Amino acid sequence: MRKSLFHGLILGSALALGGVAYAASDAAAPGPHAGWHHGHGHHGMFALRKLDLSDAQKASIKQIMQNSFASTKAQRQALREQRRAFESLTPDQAGYQAAADRLAQAEADATRARVEQQASVRAQVYGVLTSAQKMKLASLKAEREQRMQEWKQFRAQHASGASQSPGQ
Repeated sequence: MRKSLFHGLILGSALALGGVAYAASDAAAPGPHAGWHHGHGHHGMFALRKLDLSDAQKASIKQIMQNSFASTKAQRQALREQRRAFESLTPDQAGYQAAADRLAQAEADATRARVEQQASVRAQVYGVLTSAQKMKLASLKAEREQRMQEWKQFRAQHASGASQSPGQ
């Protein structure tokens, strides 16, 4: 019983959070990885579909996303090449540690740039919204936070039972 309830909650959560990628796809750039990539740190944009955006707003947001994606393409490609170069080395080769240090610095710089870019995109998208949409977005965010708190409480309450085997 506990397992089926647990699995049901996991499935429900996955379906609910799966909407993040789907919601952003209407306002995202075309391509295999369009829009908000992998859902990392973009929880505030999950509700765009629920805001009744006008066609002009959708077009504006799509353009913001496309511009963002295009502006970071060269940096992503350079970082990918640097990773490949590092991965082709073996630990006993000369320059291995220096390559690791360079890659670590490049990854840190890329993370900083990505966070700054995401903040810029969020601000631009937020600027496209009307006052009513901003209020609705805040309400949806509060509802989501409440559901997450409830889920955390549920997990905390049922954590001790999940570690026991069914035969006990």
